[in-house]
Amino acid sequence: MLNEIRSKKVSVIMPAYNAAGTIRASIDSLINQSFNDWELLVIDDCSSDDTVKEVEKLIEETSGYDIRLIKNEENRGVAYSRNHGIELSNGEWIAFLDSDDMWERDKLEKQIKHAKELALNEGLIFTGSSFISKDNRRLDYILHVPEMIDRKSLLKQNLISCSSVLVSRKLIMKYKFPEGIKTIHEDFAVWLDVLREIKIAYGIDEPLLIYRIASDSKSGKKSKAAVMNWNTYKYVGLSAIERVYYMLHYIINGIMKWGQIGRAEKWE
Repeated sequence: MLNEIRSKKVSVIMPAYNAAGTIRASIDSLINQSFNDWELLVIDDCSSDDTVKEVEKLIEETSGYDIRLIKNEENRGVAYSRNHGIELSNGEWIAFLDSDDMWERDKLEKQIKHAKELALNEGLIFTGSSFISKDNRRLDYILHVPEMIDRKSLLKQNLISCSSVLVSRKLIMKYKFPEGIKTIHEDFAVWLDVLREIKIAYGIDEPLLIYRIASDSKSGKKSKAAVMNWNTYKYVGLSAIERVYYMLHYIINGIMKWGQIGRAEKWE
């Protein structure tokens, strides 16, 4: 059974920009996976810190692992970096791991097993999340996810965290991340487009992603995120009335989520 699971190779795409302080922990969480049939493509987007040196050092230290460092010729943004990584990848399945996030040890194994149980040739599987502060404190909050989600439900709240996703290569090759648009949530736009085709994405309600809350994720950034959410609705073709309807859900769900995270930060 485990050998069958491991026959499904996974390509992990990691965009990186000035991530020298966190990228080693992120890559270590991949190296420590119970599922070991993977390749990692680190796409450095012209970092000005020691990100490249950290990755090169780690590659030298872990020569038995399939880790590639790709350097963008110019700063192109996270969407381009993900798309470029997908194009250069070899896996049947694609996973995304941001350079400041981490995975629990059995994240990939559980997702590949779930894909096998569902007999998915094309599909998207995501997971719940736990949270860690900028100074590495685990927060007493879990983002739970449903076993299935459709496009209408996702419009009300984006429960698909990019670093939790496992998506079939055939599918993600059809839906590229929008490049050069800094006013939208490009990953949210992709999931909404994907769900036009496959109708349902599948969740594993376990915190297999460890999501790092950035130091700039406070009040002002939430307002910016709300504007980007509105723009994403517009980008994917919602009418003004639809945008207002789903934005109300976004605001209510966001207040509840960030209220719980805020309380968790204070309690730690």
